[in-house]
Amino acid sequence: MTGAQLSPKNTIRGLKPIIAWPAIFALIILAVVRSSVATRTDGFAADEPYHITAGVSYVKLRDFRLNPEHPPLVKLWVGAALAPDFQLPPLQPLSDKFAEREFTERVVFLQNDPDRVQQRTRAAMFCLNALLLLFLAFAVARTVGNAVAIGTIAFLAIDPTVSAHLPVVLTDLPVALLSATAVLFAVQALRSRHWLDVSLAGFALGLSLGAKHSGLIALLIVGTLGAVQVISAKTERRRTLVVAIAILLSALLILWGLYGFRLSETASGVEAFNRPLALKVDDVRSRIARPSLRVLEHSRLLPRAYVWGLADTVRAGMEGRGIPVYFLGHVYTDRGPVYFFPVVLAAKLPLGLLALSLSGLIWFWQRKLPGSWDPPGMGLLLLAFGFLLALARGVSYGGVRHALPVLVVLGVFGGMVSSWGLFSGSRLAKILVVVALLTGAISAVPRVRPWEYFNEVAGGPGGAYVHFGDEGVDMGQRTRDIVRYYREHLEPSGDVPYLLYPMAGTEQKRRGVRTQASNDEDVKLLDVSGTFLVTSTAIFQDPRYQSFSQEAPVERIGNLMIYRGTFHLPWLRETKLLLRARRFLAMPEPDFEQVQEALSEVLTINPNNFGALLQMGNLKLRRGERDEAVKFYSRAREQVSDNAGMSAALTRQIERLTSSEPIERIPPVRDPREE
Repeated sequence: MTGAQLSPKNTIRGLKPIIAWPAIFALIILAVVRSSVATRTDGFAADEPYHITAGVSYVKLRDFRLNPEHPPLVKLWVGAALAPDFQLPPLQPLSDKFAEREFTERVVFLQNDPDRVQQRTRAAMFCLNALLLLFLAFAVARTVGNAVAIGTIAFLAIDPTVSAHLPVVLTDLPVALLSATAVLFAVQALRSRHWLDVSLAGFALGLSLGAKHSGLIALLIVGTLGAVQVISAKTERRRTLVVAIAILLSALLILWGLYGFRLSETASGVEAFNRPLALKVDDVRSRIARPSLRVLEHSRLLPRAYVWGLADTVRAGMEGRGIPVYFLGHVYTDRGPVYFFPVVLAAKLPLGLLALSLSGLIWFWQRKLPGSWDPPGMGLLLLAFGFLLALARGVSYGGVRHALPVLVVLGVFGGMVSSWGLFSGSRLAKILVVVALLTGAISAVPRVRPWEYFNEVAGGPGGAYVHFGDEGVDMGQRTRDIVRYYREHLEPSGDVPYLLYPMAGTEQKRRGVRTQASNDEDVKLLDVSGTFLVTSTAIFQDPRYQSFSQEAPVERIGNLMIYRGTFHLPWLRETKLLLRARRFLAMPEPDFEQVQEALSEVLTINPNNFGALLQMGNLKLRRGERDEAVKFYSRAREQVSDNAGMSAALTRQIERLTSSEPIERIPPVRDPREE
């Protein structure tokens, strides 16, 4: 049966609300329960303490200086849940992200009870994401019907990546759900011109902008849909134009409202970012993006913190910071191949859900679904294409979490084909849809640690880590497992492990976990023996970990690998000394002698260490030693490609130093890892 043969009562809208909405509510509740069980052993994701402390400062102080690289929606929500008894010290001037991260982690782990903080933030995020799932279901039901809404929510409730993101204080799932919701409501508003649809579209789009800067893609798609509708309208063109403008303006109004309708990040109006906005914009290399950001900076069309975050997004998320990504046996700097994100999505989706979403796309393309679904379907395809294009041109380190908007679109198309199959007259279609959903559920739902899920073709959770290494595989959630393993297996025997897993030093201190090289103790040897707790993403991603890639771990907890033995790891001491030098340089009055001593030792161990050469050049610059600065900058330039723009930046720095420009006017060169 084709879509044209479906009668109105057999389409989505034919499923009565009294049946549909209890099913949608039940599915969302089950999704939350499943996620709470599956993620119960997870610690904080790496960015969560940063977002949490910032959110409380937004709510308590109405101060937006912390973590400006993300808009405030998620942080305001979590901050409101924590504010009554969260201990927030007075804010202080902080120099760059390194210092800001240390401050926010210290607040969460040392000045508050981190377990209670995590418990309350998880509850808050479950509530927020459940409401956003409900909002998406309403948008789907209003545009393509109740049955598709049920199918969409069932798809997303089964998917393990969605389950992994439901409780975490991150912006990826909210912007994904809100972007799809905004596009669907915008399509409905442009064809109905009803005030309710216009209001819902503007509200969803504004929240999308306030969730993450990639919400601008949804803004662009809605604007494009509005322009096409106005141009193609045969009647009521003026009214259609008013509707499109109303959606966009109300979205901007919502965004300003999230910032308290205030331009500046502080109540006093004094700039207090970890890096001045003017310098932040200067960090951007693009000849198009930089002047555009300058216009936004001076026009006051958007809050200052939003512009700062947009500059950071362009620099770190589009231009890159030299972050390695491991993908199908190869290490890429910043960007994987153009097919990176489609392959990651295909590997992360359960096979049953993948079959449903691909079937939905094929049937939509072949026009075998109801014609009334064409406008919302095209809007969602444009949204997915916009995100995939941005992802292909940007960096790949985020993995599937950055592709969540595309996954949500696939969920809607999976819902479309599910509803078509179940409401068609074909028994085979019904059986295939049920089999696909059951196959997906059996593969995904029983799995704990859903962040680490891969489907069977990709190798499953047990084997796919040897093919993929990005933040969609691991984002630091195994810290509670580290604490548990330390208490049960290492502490009783006095075994002090080497921790090669992202765990904040403040959390180690709070949990009483003693590790080698923690608390300013030095690693003295280059060939190191002992127990090593290693993140799987680094083993294949980072050539320094080659010793581990050639050995089998003695134990494994998800993507936490445990090794014992002797390994050649000269970079352990290099890293420790570099961190010490960076900490000294970040002080208001740095001790240059201590900095030079640490950097000199690094260069004795490894004369080609880029970080040490760069910081030594910066040190010589600050001490007014022009020739020495040129020498170290030149040596640093020899160690890099231009993936993160460092070669060009160092060339410009050398040219300035070899000119007659006063040395005191020349700023240090930023390490891209600080951006």
